[in-house]
Amino acid sequence: MSIEEERLKKDNIKLPKPKDPVGAYVAVKIVGKLLFISGQISIDEKGNLLKGKIGKDLNVNQGYEAAKRCGLAIISQVKKACNNDLSKVKSCIKITGYVNSTDDFIDQPKVINGASDIITKIFDKKGSHTRAAISSNSLPLGVAVEIDAIFEIN
Repeated sequence: MSIEEERLKKDNIKLPKPKDPVGAYVAVKIVGKLLFISGQISIDEKGNLLKGKIGKDLNVNQGYEAAKRCGLAIISQVKKACNNDLSKVKSCIKITGYVNSTDDFIDQPKVINGASDIITKIFDKKGSHTRAAISSNSLPLGVAVEIDAIFEIN
């Protein structure tokens, strides 16, 4: 069992089933040693969309949890792309987080920390990444958060 799998087990973290794309794109793409993960939207552990606008319908903590769910979905896609072997991850390079928020909302980084924190928790130093946290006036299906990622794999 990989160190990453041990961390998941120790903290009783269950990864969601990786979702297939619902549009004209692929969920993951490997180019050389780079693994690109398409945007993962906020879906709770029961499969329900986490919808709403941060700053109106949801607060920062709820946004953080929505971003954490996106982070777990990213890890799930990584695991699938690496033939269920998370030890193949050399580094998380970058995540880009999109926050469905009100015009005056300014805490996008606090929301996207949900994904950053879970990725770093599972991958430790290999999970340290660059990042952008961007506000959006709307996201697909009305979800609160969407996050994509780039990893380096062995």
